[in-house]
Amino acid sequence: MGLEIVKSLGVGAITPNIFNYKNRYVSFGNQPADSFEPQTLDRYTTEAAIRRMIESNPRVKAITKSFNPEMLLNMDELKDLQANHATDTKNIANGITENLPFSLQSKVDIKAVADAAYLHDLGKVLIPSKILNKPGKLDNNEVQIMHTHSELSFELLKNSSLNEKTLKLIRNHHQNAKRTGYPWVGNDFNADLNLQILSTADKYSALTENRKYKAPMTPEQALTIIYRDVQEGKLHPFVFKALVNYTAKTPHVTYDMSRL
Repeated sequence: MGLEIVKSLGVGAITPNIFNYKNRYVSFGNQPADSFEPQTLDRYTTEAAIRRMIESNPRVKAITKSFNPEMLLNMDELKDLQANHATDTKNIANGITENLPFSLQSKVDIKAVADAAYLHDLGKVLIPSKILNKPGKLDNNEVQIMHTHSELSFELLKNSSLNEKTLKLIRNHHQNAKRTGYPWVGNDFNADLNLQILSTADKYSALTENRKYKAPMTPEQALTIIYRDVQEGKLHPFVFKALVNYTAKTPHVTYDMSRL
């Protein structure tokens, strides 16, 4: 309804034609894992595993040289993140996928998106807590440090057994179809369906959860902000509509797109 598909999904591949949404409510590397470490994705989030990741890739130390030269690990923050935001992002991504048109569901790499959703913020273990949880606005230097977390996640996991598709999703989870996010990508970058699902789930989770430096937004407030990405060509309408339909199944959450 109100959307015209002219090609298969990709950057610029579907031309949205939005008329009216009224009444729509819308083992680690080459080393075997230690026997006492879990065999799930949590095997990548133990302190021992992270230390091995750091030693296996000099790029990690190069990135953190200016703000964490001693390579201190914020393990308490990581445990909280994995139990809350990472798990929430994974569940939301799955919900978005389930609410896509069936023809698009078949194009989603569910495992790659789920694995990337759970591990996408692993690099925050190397970001100083005073920046992660700063109660006020970050200054320009602090913003740049925060922006390293997605590349750090990628570099930490680069030599793991994760496949290339999952690693690229982790690295680029703050990118979009207009290439205005971070880290830098070239003109050939494609914010495909999998990435748009992951980035949208991450953003919705971040906006609606309570953090030490901010109060949670209501689902309606978060959806209104994310809809701006649709208007700016950063997010495909089908992905947003799937998010709206997913949230509509939560009690007391309704979203009338005709108000926008």
